[in-house]
Amino acid sequence: MASKRVNTTATGRLKQDYLRIMKDPVPYVKAIPLPSNILEWHYIVSGPEQSPYEGGIYHGKLIFPREFPFKPPSIYMITPNGRFKCNTRLCLSISDFHPDTWNPAWSVSTILTGLLSFMLEKSPTLGSIETSDATKRQLAAASGQFNLSDKIFTELFPDVAEGIQEEQRKRAEELKESTNTRLVNNRSRTSNGNNNDPNQNNQGILGSAVANLFVIIGLAAFAYTVKYVLRSVVE
Repeated sequence: MASKRVNTTATGRLKQDYLRIMKDPVPYVKAIPLPSNILEWHYIVSGPEQSPYEGGIYHGKLIFPREFPFKPPSIYMITPNGRFKCNTRLCLSISDFHPDTWNPAWSVSTILTGLLSFMLEKSPTLGSIETSDATKRQLAAASGQFNLSDKIFTELFPDVAEGIQEEQRKRAEELKESTNTRLVNNRSRTSNGNNNDPNQNNQGILGSAVANLFVIIGLAAFAYTVKYVLRSVVE
């Protein structure tokens, strides 16, 4: 009977927090509970401008105890980010590592504001890692593609997932247009300057092909670098 009352208290409080966060969103943060379990919330943090996380979208989760709000939640980060280990309980003053400093008046908004603040710092803690700003920027650039492979992310944040896909399509089109423009320009210069020299025409065509090959190699190298960074950070 007592357990049922405690669970009702947690459910009621989390429903209030959800209404509050929908009415008054936290800057750079979105959060929503699982439809099947209000004690498990998923959040996304959008990397603030002028930070190494700019452009990144970081997915994580909060696991609330049945005794919430009298006991704090566990906090996890899922997307590789260069600041926290993935899928590892984070030791923060607002997490279940420190029940002694927990304040029952703190809400989901308070927790996520504290998480973002700590993410932008460099203070070490259990669950944090040290990486360069360059690595963080690489992970920020790769975060969208990583999140699209997460079913829960795409189901809970469909608008964000669609935005990532649209951005990827736009980049692909820009790259294609840039490559085509370069090819046309090379052919035009070759045609105008070497109409009577078949050998030089062939050299111009070969040069265009080599330029396109370098573009492809560059994309492959970037993809490999991102994959390597993701693997090294996750490990």
